[in-house]
Amino acid sequence: QVQVIESGGRLVQAGDSLKLSCTASGRTPNGYLMGWFRQAPGKERLFVAAISSLGVKIDYADSVKGRFAISRDFAKKMVYLQMNNLEPEDTAVYYCAATTRARIVSAVAEYEYWGQGTQVTVSS
Repeated sequence: QVQVIESGGRLVQAGDSLKLSCTASGRTPNGYLMGWFRQAPGKERLFVAAISSLGVKIDYADSVKGRFAISRDFAKKMVYLQMNNLEPEDTAVYYCAATTRARIVSAVAEYEYWGQGTQVTVSS
């Protein structure tokens, strides 16, 4: 069983930066492809970014390209989402997820393990 825990969400102002952290416990936490999703109130959960198990391949949603950066620290078994130039439209609960898929996937259904989410609120 894999436990995914994310943290770092808080209230910020438009234009600020924020870094979310995620860890996946288990026998081989570094062996998972990791993704970040977000869900605004009353809306579906959407793909934000993903990074392959080796950290070589990365993908972003168009809405965050150039502003967000996903990375992973193998020694610390952590995955990060650096969010810059935040906009009120970025307000959502952000979820970290893990999958055993070998290729980058963006569909919610492709991820097997999920964290409980961390709230990011961007005020204008």
